[in-house]
Amino acid sequence: TAMVHYSFLVQAYVWGEAEAPASLPANLSRPMVAVADRLGQAALLPYSGYVLDNWARLDKSGPISLENVYMYQNFVGGDDENWFVMIHVAIEAEAGVLLDNAAKLVTIAKKGDDAEAERLLVGMDEAWERIYGHFARMGERCDPYIYFHRVRPYIHGWANNPALDGGLVYEGVEKFGSKPQAFRGQTGSQSSIVPAMDALFQVGHSADPLRSFLDELHHYRPVQHRRFIEDLAAQSTLRDFVSASGSQSLKDAFNACLEQSARFRTRHLEYAASYINKQAGSIAGNDPDVGTGGTPFMKYLKKHRDENRAQTV
Repeated sequence: TAMVHYSFLVQAYVWGEAEAPASLPANLSRPMVAVADRLGQAALLPYSGYVLDNWARLDKSGPISLENVYMYQNFVGGDDENWFVMIHVAIEAEAGVLLDNAAKLVTIAKKGDDAEAERLLVGMDEAWERIYGHFARMGERCDPYIYFHRVRPYIHGWANNPALDGGLVYEGVEKFGSKPQAFRGQTGSQSSIVPAMDALFQVGHSADPLRSFLDELHHYRPVQHRRFIEDLAAQSTLRDFVSASGSQSLKDAFNACLEQSARFRTRHLEYAASYINKQAGSIAGNDPDVGTGGTPFMKYLKKHRDENRAQTV
């Protein structure tokens, strides 16, 4: 897609040399902004451009599996970059069950159908196990050192980045008025999986820097994803329904799925520690204590995991 190609060009222009430029030339900035505006997204590489729209099947009639998908557009090539993105593609493919069942559960909870709600939750629990099967394979072909030093530098944004003082100027873009733009970089936190689960299970997070950051990232998702999450949050009464139910097996199924979401946050924490926090920050703008979106994450990921678990019934 145009968003994939232009956003990769922009990221490569900014991070492809030892020193980042202060501005983006008009021949890149104008089409980048035009495409982003049409899609309702920020004018740089989003998670949707890096992962969701950036893969293809080797066998067109085959499944979306790690053995049958490849990265369509990359920065430097190599197995580590491809594998990192394809693991995310495989996870997102499995998560289709989570999102489909989430929409159904909103209706089922209002109908008061214990048996059907339990069936859908059990199906979600099984999908989570498949997701963890993919997650566990990250280390097979994506080395933490190679990821940090060769892959990660290209996917940073302009916000809170010491390599860019105040952001990046988009030359020739009238609406920005020659002022630097501090857009957030692509990050797995732009995925719709966890916020959709929070919305479904009525999980809330008290104010902290990560919550503010994640609220901001919501606007970096594709428009349809935003609307889906917002509708779930507005309509879901699932936890209330399960809490009032006399079915212990339904409560067990609910709690199992809630724990799976918390477990996903824990796994994210573990991978963040291995692939980012333990690596040396020797590249300008590649701080090991800061996520690619531009915020410290380790402390607050733990807090959000604990708030997730607090919704157990």
